[in-house]
Amino acid sequence: MRGMEADEADLRGRGDTDPGRADPRGAEPSETEPYETEPHGTGPRGQGHTGPRRTDPRGAGGWWRRKSSPAKVETYTRWSFHFFALAEFTAVGVPLGSGVWRGSLLWLPLIMAVHCVLSAVTASRALDWTRGRRPRPVRLMATFAVLTAIVAAVALATSEHGPGGEAAGTAAGGVFGVALVFAACVTTLGVRGWRQALAVVAGHSVGAGALALLLGAPGPAVLASIAAVLVGGGFMATTSVFSVWLLDTVYRLDEARETRARLAVAEERLRFGRDLHDVMGRNLAVIALKSELAVQLARRGRPEAVEQMIEVQRIARESQREVRDVVRGYREADLGVELVGAQGVLTAAGIDCEVRGEVGGLPADVQSALGWVVRETTTNVLRHGDAGRCAVEVRVTGGKVVLTVENDGADGGGSAGDGTAAGGPTGGGSGLAGLAERLRKVGGTLEAGSAGAGVFRVVAEVPLVVEGAVVSEVAS
Repeated sequence: MRGMEADEADLRGRGDTDPGRADPRGAEPSETEPYETEPHGTGPRGQGHTGPRRTDPRGAGGWWRRKSSPAKVETYTRWSFHFFALAEFTAVGVPLGSGVWRGSLLWLPLIMAVHCVLSAVTASRALDWTRGRRPRPVRLMATFAVLTAIVAAVALATSEHGPGGEAAGTAAGGVFGVALVFAACVTTLGVRGWRQALAVVAGHSVGAGALALLLGAPGPAVLASIAAVLVGGGFMATTSVFSVWLLDTVYRLDEARETRARLAVAEERLRFGRDLHDVMGRNLAVIALKSELAVQLARRGRPEAVEQMIEVQRIARESQREVRDVVRGYREADLGVELVGAQGVLTAAGIDCEVRGEVGGLPADVQSALGWVVRETTTNVLRHGDAGRCAVEVRVTGGKVVLTVENDGADGGGSAGDGTAAGGPTGGGSGLAGLAERLRKVGGTLEAGSAGAGVFRVVAEVPLVVEGAVVSEVAS
């Protein structure tokens, strides 16, 4: 039984080098790369998840690179709406240098500045609501709506009846339109669906017309106000709705990739369980039956009990051998199959994967060892960093098979010193350390580390002895 226990221990020690086991939520990082598990985003309506994220030794300078892809999209969206608030104030504050805002009119751009700040805060809280991190900011949105109405009313009154002449009236009219258009944009973030978004735009347009009528604006001016707010607010509201939809879609795609990885793990476990059941089910039933028969024969003093126990021993040894075969088959990896699988998985994950080289004719033990390298590196590319490109090359040169895997998701955090070389970690550990152990069994070496700005490279070399000749190189 010691041999079977060793096989089972090796099976447990192999970690999650299967690409199907690239579960970003619970996997352990490889020994060659420093990672920490931190929240990197939340799903729609507050379904949070965590995942390993690279720690950047350069400190806060790599905060953008450390973000996951959905977190980057969210940050871009959030700061876009903050920029809208800045653009709103810029559109109003441009005439400041022309001397239009002076005297009693100076307070109008000041109150507009307060409106812009509240606009940025409301947009941020509304985005948090769309991600499920906080309740809908109803009170904040109501406050923002009241302030918008006050700004619009005062601006329109200044435009129609205030001091400062025609230039001041034109500038105040611009404040009126800009405030309502950007208010429609921000308020749309706090509603769901196109119908509610259209209702927000229509409400701001009708409000603009109502204010114009109350303050005695002529009919053409009223219609112009309604049309300007309807067109401008509609465009900005469409931008808000599309931004929220895009953000939700990105998070859902990220969650779908994680779900696919977990399903692959579950499917592999079921397959392995079925194999063990097929192998062990019948044999264990026979062992139980013959053991019971041997007990009955022994109680009667019959010598046939010894023969039955010998048969039980034989079946147990056969079961041990069959379990070893199952485990060995579970551990073996075909290099060609692994390359095709890695390319398919990475491509499905949105990573451009290029595979070069031929593996035909390579010995089975060499293919198995290098196949595990492909599995582990594929797992790391999916689980760690934020790679956009991965290149895999297999070549035979100088009597050795060289497998090179490069990806651009290293964040610059890896180093050769962190890598696993031939004389690195020992034992049957998981990750790249376990791969180094496997390669040493066939006389190979493994090197992993940084290969430039943001590039992480894994190079595995296995000696190749070809009967009759040495292959110079496999086409690459």
